[in-house]
Amino acid sequence: MRPVEPIHTAERFAPLHAELIALLSSLSDEEWGRPAAGPRWTVRDVAAHLLDGDVRQLSFRRDGMPPPPPDRPIEGYRGFVEFLDHINAVWVDAARRISPRLMVELHAFTGPEVARLFEGLDPNAPALFPVAWAGEESSLNWMDSAREYTERWHHQQQIRDAVGRAPLTAREWLNPVLDTFVRALPHNYRDTDAGEGAAVLVSITGEAGDDWSLLREGDRWTLHSGAATDPAATVSMDADAAWRLFTKGLPREEAVRRVAIRGERRLGEPVLRTLAIMG
Repeated sequence: MRPVEPIHTAERFAPLHAELIALLSSLSDEEWGRPAAGPRWTVRDVAAHLLDGDVRQLSFRRDGMPPPPPDRPIEGYRGFVEFLDHINAVWVDAARRISPRLMVELHAFTGPEVARLFEGLDPNAPALFPVAWAGEESSLNWMDSAREYTERWHHQQQIRDAVGRAPLTAREWLNPVLDTFVRALPHNYRDTDAGEGAAVLVSITGEAGDDWSLLREGDRWTLHSGAATDPAATVSMDADAAWRLFTKGLPREEAVRRVAIRGERRLGEPVLRTLAIMG
């Protein structure tokens, strides 16, 4: 085992964007209207949400425009999630006036600009926004960039699921997503007690997977790459189950069926409740 290291995803934005443009350009009118990301959003809505992410990055980070203040006080994590849900819904509602052709054209402009933006960031400089689902009150650019990469990958995957296109699940695409998602585990385990040195092994199988271990050190859990030698609990799943689990795309009943927990179940169960998105 070794402590987890920074994830460098800046060079992945441009090829991921190229895949998105090819995907959106291939869609029929019927496919643009298919349900995706739950019953309320269509493929076009998810594409609009991705465009919103680009617009925010270019406006707030590239151009230095301050984010508009909320229209009411935000109280705690749940209040922040409700605020994000609201502004996401407002954008998606307005974007239903955008034609599919124009949506692709807008993405064709914003995507390369965002890729250049992330490629130019100092990975060790302070990020504009913290990665709250990882419990961070401040983040470095490498972590924020990795979060943004996962956002773009998993929403593109939702579209691919909805229209039956081949997934981007080769290691080059999905391993950085999983390596980012597991950074949510120590924060999610913060209220889980265990003896000093207790370990939980999280094993994600398949080409894109790896082993990660949570280690109890003092009053906190730390995340390490590699497999602990004598874990108190082992949690195993394939990569498809993993990314869906961490993005609230795996119902509880299916998660119990697809995720195997061996050893002390109390120490494995929190993995099933881990989210690497705001929700």
